[in-house]
Amino acid sequence: MQTLRTLGDLEREGLLTPDPRLVEAARSMAIALTPEMLALIDRTDPADPIARQFVPSTAETEIAEAERADPIGDEARSPVRGIVHRYPDRVLLKPIHVCPVYCRFCFRREAVGPGGEALTAAELAAALAYIRERPAVWEVILTGGDPLMLAPRRLGELIAALDAIDHVGVIRVHSRVPIADPARVTEALVEALRPRRAGLWLAVHCNHASELAPAARAALARLADAGIPLLGQTVLLAGVNDAVDTLEALMRALVTARVKPYYLHHPDLVRGTGHFRVPIARGQELMKALRGRLSGIAQPTYVLDVPGGHGKVPIGPGYLADDPDALTVEDAFGGRHSYPG
Repeated sequence: MQTLRTLGDLEREGLLTPDPRLVEAARSMAIALTPEMLALIDRTDPADPIARQFVPSTAETEIAEAERADPIGDEARSPVRGIVHRYPDRVLLKPIHVCPVYCRFCFRREAVGPGGEALTAAELAAALAYIRERPAVWEVILTGGDPLMLAPRRLGELIAALDAIDHVGVIRVHSRVPIADPARVTEALVEALRPRRAGLWLAVHCNHASELAPAARAALARLADAGIPLLGQTVLLAGVNDAVDTLEALMRALVTARVKPYYLHHPDLVRGTGHFRVPIARGQELMKALRGRLSGIAQPTYVLDVPGGHGKVPIGPGYLADDPDALTVEDAFGGRHSYPG
């Protein structure tokens, strides 16, 4: 079966009913739903958490005043095509702008998809030269789009080019491929992800425990067995994972698959995605509940990407309160205790 790419494809699978507003929603962002993700959808559940992530909704036509086309300020921090330089010691490098699936909440939904900005050979050379000329850049984050959509040969060449830059100590790759299209994680791709000198980390985007199907677990195992450390990135999404039991199950599933939960992202102010956002106070409540249920290796950091390109900040709950004589510490189960400050 092929990846579903049109409203008609989704209609034939019984995932939506025709509505003129869906045409507008589909026009605002590409559609892609792989057979692997399709197989996870419960067709009898109108609120299925997998379908909610990938099937267009009429709610996408409702755009709030605060929502932005470039919610985290990539354009303002892009000195060279394909580069985003937000922090002194690291840069994003976006070599490709296609993905195996298109998440309806994507913060780059205005740029990714067929016909989106992909780097030419000359543009990639200029991006690498930018990194090479800046000794302060210690970490390069390959993102996009999805870097693992590159052919293994091209990916290997890019990893090797970065590895040859002495001051680049870490290469981080952000990908949905091991979850959404696990068959792409071949021996050739795994080999391409093994630089000789720099450390390489792979951050995997996963939002629900059911996404960790047997094929996805096998793909992650191939990566972990090759010595590639795996991180988990999750977006907090209303109707998908905004319940403590759901988040707990996801974090346990990730750790069992040898993926360390890294970030729980608060949804960005992407146009037409208000139906996915939860209040920050709710996210903090969920993080407090997780603290009492999960060990440290299963705890992500709850973060907000400050609109306008100002970077990520942790927004997790606090556990200290002022006291006239000492600090008051709240434990993971809600108990409060004095501690000499």
